[in-house]
Parts: sequence; structure tokens; C-alpha cells
Amino acid sequence: MTLDTGTGVTVTADRWVVAAGGRPRLPEIPGLNRVDPQLGVHTSDTVMRMETLPERVVIVGGGYIAAEFAHILDALGAHVTWLHRGARLLAQEDESLALAYTELARERYDLRLHTTVTGARRDGETWSLTTHTPGQPDATLRTDVVLLAVGRVPNTDRLDVSAAGLPCHDDGRLVVDAQQRTPVDGVFALGDVSSDYQLKHVANHEMRVVKHNLLHPDDLMSSDHRFVPHAVFTHPQIASFGRTEQELRAAGAHYLAYEQKVGDVAYGWALEDTTGLCKVIVDPDTMLLLGAHLMAPQASSLIQPLVQAASFGQRADDVAEGQYWIHPALAEVVENALLGLRR
Repeated sequence: MTLDTGTGVTVTADRWVVAAGGRPRLPEIPGLNRVDPQLGVHTSDTVMRMETLPERVVIVGGGYIAAEFAHILDALGAHVTWLHRGARLLAQEDESLALAYTELARERYDLRLHTTVTGARRDGETWSLTTHTPGQPDATLRTDVVLLAVGRVPNTDRLDVSAAGLPCHDDGRLVVDAQQRTPVDGVFALGDVSSDYQLKHVANHEMRVVKHNLLHPDDLMSSDHRFVPHAVFTHPQIASFGRTEQELRAAGAHYLAYEQKVGDVAYGWALEDTTGLCKVIVDPDTMLLLGAHLMAPQASSLIQPLVQAASFGQRADDVAEGQYWIHPALAEVVENALLGLRR
């Protein structure tokens, strides 16, 4: 296969790896349809390079990027107005976490749900955004900076992948199999250009799989996406993997769930925690973990023993009772959640 770089240089190879990543999605609103840091229009690619802290920031979007930067910018002293078109933030999380986090965000930020941006105008050094909320008159927001966090798109549209016969999913991701092979012989893909997880640790895992398969074509290995964890580095942290309770309920699946409050274990009580929780979900017949969902201090670390248990097929009751849990460490919230499944 030969690659035309568009610069007069062509590259020929027997095997190829496409790892072109993705980029932030932009709304189709004049003024906000392109990134312009000089005029205060940012995405996650540029916002951390602002030279000065703006007094006012409007964040558009309701996912993990919006949540993390709302936390960062608010903590640094900016006034954050957060606009989201949906009924709750982090809607892809388990409903217990999404509802609890939304209420916390409502207390901390100027949060406006069911709200969309319909227009944008630059007025001197500031932006005027027109917003629409059903049942209310359209409003105008003035802000110094707009942070657009409305999703990401794979970069396949910038590669002319159809010229190589590489098929894509409806959302633009390259089609790959479990061994990260595209349907075109000798072409592999990994990371955000083909994965729907859009997580660095998933790209790292897929990179190792592709490396092995390039070096050992007669002994291929597959990517393991069974229990992919993720975390939202906001305050408090959120971490999750596996099925959510609403997904299992909608599928009519048989499951057992238990929710442990962080404030009911010794360390959580000492922290005077009133919002944290740890939900574990298992198959009641096998006691194998189907999912785990935490909102707690250092949730991204607390969830790791649950990821390990799921990945290695350990029963929830064995994990709870078959080892020591240090008292009064915060990890007792995980222990008590697992023990609670039997109550």
C-alpha cells in the first residue's frame, strides 16, 4: 500500500497502523464553530494554555471534560456558568452517581440544565451568548471565555480513509476486529480513531496488542475491553466500570446491587463526607461483578481492586471476606459495599 502525504512524498509499506486520534467536536454556531484562543473560544486542547485566568467562563456540555474543567476553573477563582442541554450531568454514568453529582454541581456552579446556545456575538473583549431553555424567555449571557465540551470526533475525515478502502462506523470510527485489524489486509488501527472509549489507558492497551500482533502474526492476541474503567477528576472524583443499573434494568437482566455511603465508614466519617457513595452490581447466581460506580475522594484509586476482581473472575463475596482490609482506611467503603450484597 502506498500513502500520498500530499506534499509530494509517498510512503510504501506492507503493514500500517492508523493511530490518528480524534479532536473536540464544535457546534454549528457562527463564532463558536472554530477554536480561537485569542478571542476566548476554547476546547480541552487549548484551555490549559490560557495565560491569564478569566473572570467569567461559560462551559457548554455535560460530560466528563466539562465536569473536570468546571472544577478546575472554579477552584482557581473563575465564575463558572455551565450550560447543558440534558436533564442531568454525566448522563452516561450510573443514575445514582449522575443524579448525586448534578445536585452537587447545582450548588457549586451557575448550572443551567435543558439549555442550549443558539447564538454568539463578540462584543469588544467579551462574548454575548443567546441561550434557549424550554418554557422560559431566551436569555443572554456575557462571558470572557467560552469552553466547548460537546464531545469528540475521530480524525478519519481528515485522512481520506475511503481511498484505502477502510470502512467506518456511522460515527466515523474505523472498523476493527478484536485484534485491532481493519478489514483491509495489513492495516491496523488503535486509539480514538477506532475506539469508542476515547481513553488514554485504552489506547495504551490497544497499542500493546497491535505491537504484539505486528511482531507475532502467527500468534495474535486480542484486546480485552470487558472491564474498561474510567474516572472523572472533579470534586469529588467519580470512577466507574461495567454495566450501570439503568442499563441492566432496561435489558431485563437479573442482578443484585448495593450502595454504600462513604460517610458510614470510619475514614469517611472523619472526612465529614455527606455525598460519597460506592455502588457494586453483581450477578446473583455467580456473585461476579457486573459493574462498580463510585463518587468519593480518590475514587479513581478506590475502584482498582474492583476492576481487578472483575478482570480475574473473583467472586464479590470472596474479595470481601477472603483478605484483610485495613482499618480505618477509606478502602473500607469498598469492603462494606461488597459485604452489603449479602445483607
